[in-house]
Amino acid sequence: MNKLCRQVSIESPGPTMKDCVFNFEVPVPNVPPLGARIRVVCAGACYRIRTRSSSVSSVSSSQSVEESVYTTPAAHYGIRDSSLFPGYEVSGVIDELGSDVQKNGNFAVGQRVVLYPYDGVPHGYAEYVVVPELSYLVPIPDNLSLSVAAMLPTGALLAKNTVITAHEYVSQLLSERSQDQDCKILIVGTGGLALWAIRIAEHHFKNPTYKDRVHITVASLKDEGFMLAKELHDVNLVQWNEDLYEKQLIERTKDACNGLVDIVIDFGTTSRSLHRSLQCLNINGVVLISEEVAERLLPKFSRLAAERQQKIQAVGMGSIEHLSQLVNLVANGEIAPPPYTEFSADEATSVVQKLCDSEIPGRAILRFHDVL
Repeated sequence: MNKLCRQVSIESPGPTMKDCVFNFEVPVPNVPPLGARIRVVCAGACYRIRTRSSSVSSVSSSQSVEESVYTTPAAHYGIRDSSLFPGYEVSGVIDELGSDVQKNGNFAVGQRVVLYPYDGVPHGYAEYVVVPELSYLVPIPDNLSLSVAAMLPTGALLAKNTVITAHEYVSQLLSERSQDQDCKILIVGTGGLALWAIRIAEHHFKNPTYKDRVHITVASLKDEGFMLAKELHDVNLVQWNEDLYEKQLIERTKDACNGLVDIVIDFGTTSRSLHRSLQCLNINGVVLISEEVAERLLPKFSRLAAERQQKIQAVGMGSIEHLSQLVNLVANGEIAPPPYTEFSADEATSVVQKLCDSEIPGRAILRFHDVL
């Protein structure tokens, strides 16, 4: 096709907040023979970090989230939630199928789908994206909105895989302990990742085998997240106010958890939060962190963890099967999505400013087309 479509590129904001949102006209991509072209309806700000590219598509800075926290003004505290790295959370409708796609299969033109964030997934917020194979698409049921579906492929998917990894440790610990002993989990952060992890963990451990033996505490990194986390049940809360001394925060956390914890799911992504997490962790405990920050943080803390007889484990993105499960669980109302606010793609500049100033509770979703 020779037609052009709009693409919004959001770079990582610098201290001045200037020139971080760009608009381009790019060619509408041709459809791969065995793939499909997707008309993007909704796209969410996501968490996965990419190195900088010279392409015109939306890319994130190679600067780490931690570096962004300490080199930007205090007003940009929202960056800590890693919510400004766009391009992976996409929902929409199939615009065209490839010439070699078998007709009357599982997918059809006009079908609502969500895109799995496979390696090589196109960068950025464009009106159209293509997938080389239909296996990267997950159908969306009619009762799931495209705006909610757009939140699932990255933040929710990573959170689900992290909870599944935590489950392996929970099962082992409880099998080794008497029936009157429990397992304590600390979830660090109240950005979209942590809010998904809380909801998924509550659902995952609600069956009788774990219900009264798994106790979850949330360490909130900011007031807004602290208020959002109060919506949930059976979850302890502790606020990690960065103005306090480390010793105070560690003692506050121990009090909230009734002692040291067995598992930490740390979405804080900074050296300070990881160091604090280790101080709140039992001997033989484990801290789960994202693969995206592991390369930076593991060299700094592996030795300390070993000395304390603890473990730090990196967790990767979940599988497409996990994404399909999430779609069904959220569509059926078994897991409620975190709060979110929709914006027109034309408002991208003001949305980035509001994200940096932590003025948007929950997630921000950009909408390209008026499709339900």
